[in-house]
Amino acid sequence: MPLSATPTTPPIPGGPLRLRIDFSPSQWASEYAGLCLATLHQDRGQLDVTVLRFADHKTFDHRDSTRGLQPHNSGYGTFKEFKNRPDWVPWEGAHTNGLREAIEQYSAVSFPGTWPAPAPSRAAGRTARPVPSPSAQRSAARAR
Repeated sequence: MPLSATPTTPPIPGGPLRLRIDFSPSQWASEYAGLCLATLHQDRGQLDVTVLRFADHKTFDHRDSTRGLQPHNSGYGTFKEFKNRPDWVPWEGAHTNGLREAIEQYSAVSFPGTWPAPAPSRAAGRTARPVPSPSAQRSAARAR
C-alpha cells in the first residue's frame, strides 16, 4: 500500500461515519510533512478535513536536532519515501505522542464517546514540608 493511501475505519461499527488518515505531502515529491485526517460520511462524502503537521507536534524534533536541522531547513519535520528501498523505515525514531493526542482530540469532536477518555495526568502538586514553628519564648521587645 502506498504511503498516501490508507483505509478508512469506522469508529462506530455499522455507523455512517469513517475516519481516514493519510500522509500529507509536502511541496516536494515523495516527501510528507504530516497527517491528513478526514471525517467521511458514507452518503454525503467528506464532512471535515484537517492537517496535523509533524513539525507542530514535535514528531521528528529529536531526529532533526541530531542532524543539525532547524525550522525552515529542507527536510525539517518531514520524511521521504524511497520506493527503491523497501527496507527503509522513514518514520523510525518518530515521537508520536503529540500526534496521538491531536488525533484523539480531533476524533472526540467527530466521534464523541467512541474511545474512552484518557486518564488525566497527575500534575506535580505541592509537597507538604515541615515549617519551623515560632519560638515559644516571649520576647522582651514585645512585652507590654
